Amino acid sequence: MASHDDHDHDHDDHDHDAHDTHHEQLDAAVDARDDWARRRRKGIPTDENLLVVACMDERIPIEEALGIDLGDAQVFRNAGGKVTDDVIRSAALTTNFFDTDEIVVINHTDCGMMSAPDDAVREGLEAQAGDLDDVDLDPSLPELTIGEADLLDWVKMTDDIDAACAAQIEYLRESAFIPDDTTVSGYVYEVESGELRRPDERIAEEISERRA
Repeated sequence: MASHDDHDHDHDDHDHDAHDTHHEQLDAAVDARDDWARRRRKGIPTDENLLVVACMDERIPIEEALGIDLGDAQVFRNAGGKVTDDVIRSAALTTNFFDTDEIVVINHTDCGMMSAPDDAVREGLEAQAGDLDDVDLDPSLPELTIGEADLLDWVKMTDDIDAACAAQIEYLRESAFIPDDTTVSGYVYEVESGELRRPDERIAEEISERRA
């Protein structure tokens, strides 16, 4: 039969083990917070080594659509999810210095970049800015202008969202600033279904029309 002292000893051992376990849990939580707060200084990449380039449209729940969590990816959003010079700048930095080895482009149906004729866009911007030839494109580089190109080359309106998505993928793949071993892919998010599809794989068209 165990003595009273034996029971006390067992109780002390149990308390000691529980105390150590809780201490370890607290230390792990503190270390995790430190890693999260200082992950750039510590050279910690995103959890999935992933950059997402997507449209700024409020209907696209990036993490939900891709099945990822906060911390899994860096997310760059702009009008239309277009590969602009600033996207290349950001992609070049993260792929060359932050261990990112994959880029996913997300475009979407019913995009605002398809919602207005080119002339209306041009007229609206001219009404705001005046002579577009005299407008600086980057406030930190006041001499940077569009040069001889048309304004709409800078705005990047869209006629076909599938073709646009495919083009953004190629722009990234062909950029000299992006390492050749970086995986680049792209998807179209259907706002009507809440699902992703690959460019030019419009299931609804195939199952809604009679085929000869």
